[in-house]
Amino acid sequence: MTRRTLMGGCAAGTLLAVAGSTGVRAATRTTASATASDDAALQAAISDLGHPPATSAQLRVDRRGDRWYGTAGTADIASGRAVYPDDRFRAGSVTKAFVATVVLQLCTERRVELDATIGRYLPDLLPSAFARRITVAQLLNHTSGLPDHRGIPDDSTPEAVLRHRWDRWTPREWVETVTHDPLKFAPGTKQEYRGINYVLLALLIEKLTARPYGQEIQTRVLHPLGLTRTLLPGQDPRLHGPHVHGYLRMTDGSLRDVTVYNQSSAWGEGELVSTVDDLFRFQQALFSGALLPPHALDKLFTLPPDSVRMLDGSPARYSLGLQTATVNGVTFWGKTGETAGYRTRMFTTRDLGLRFVLSYTPTPLTTQEDMTNRVVAALTA
Repeated sequence: MTRRTLMGGCAAGTLLAVAGSTGVRAATRTTASATASDDAALQAAISDLGHPPATSAQLRVDRRGDRWYGTAGTADIASGRAVYPDDRFRAGSVTKAFVATVVLQLCTERRVELDATIGRYLPDLLPSAFARRITVAQLLNHTSGLPDHRGIPDDSTPEAVLRHRWDRWTPREWVETVTHDPLKFAPGTKQEYRGINYVLLALLIEKLTARPYGQEIQTRVLHPLGLTRTLLPGQDPRLHGPHVHGYLRMTDGSLRDVTVYNQSSAWGEGELVSTVDDLFRFQQALFSGALLPPHALDKLFTLPPDSVRMLDGSPARYSLGLQTATVNGVTFWGKTGETAGYRTRMFTTRDLGLRFVLSYTPTPLTTQEDMTNRVVAALTA
């Protein structure tokens, strides 16, 4: 298994297991109902840029109308510029929530059936043994059983990440890398978080709409919500306009800027570029029903049957587009995202009573969830 497979599964499944620059910009709030100790706990949660080592962090919180925003570190080590809520960053697998939203919209329009096999819509993409067994719903909730990738670069070290950041892939080339082995399990019987499921779903969107999936997300989600700082970059490796830089610590201890990175291998599974404020607005719109009717929205909160377990035997935690975790009796729904130099956590209770978007820039290639855990502990204490 490659680092991509390992990190995708672990990070997405451990939202909440219970040094760069440390400059802190003044936190802001929109009401005065919360106590100073609440604010201090949140600021402390993101200001510890040594655990994990990170160069910046920003957090936006809403607790039943009481909003708070804080930052730590710098957006760019070279200039020392502070972080701002409209700074772009790479949001990684948060992309999947946008893709799932469009697929569910197409379902409500009766242009796709969730229980239909993917081969019905994309007959020549996967081996017939896969195409006639895996359903659209099983791609959405990661129960497809697709085999591991073969023939992709080893990116298990920070040096390897740098070497391969200019690689260019087409979606079909990426799909082809999971066609060389048998299915890992019968579709629908187990759950394993796999980004390739959403590459296939993005291709499905393109097949059904005859438009690039990024344009479809732009038309159906970004434009209606006014998410002007969010985009799907395709083969463009650069972040344009004000943005947060990502860095990796090399094995020799040096720090390298990895902001410029071709995300074509991530495509429909993880190429999204966004901001804290845009993700906050998307979260509000999605959970309030502005993007999906009630019967489709319910699917975002429907897990597989209890008999379906993760490969390690733990309960399934992925619905048709989101993931869930319960901490201190509070159940959150949302999505994690990560790519080299960036981590994003977008979670809320179903009623939007407690929600947050966290973006930070860890420098290790793999890292623990210390910062996320601190934030959630402060919010659920």
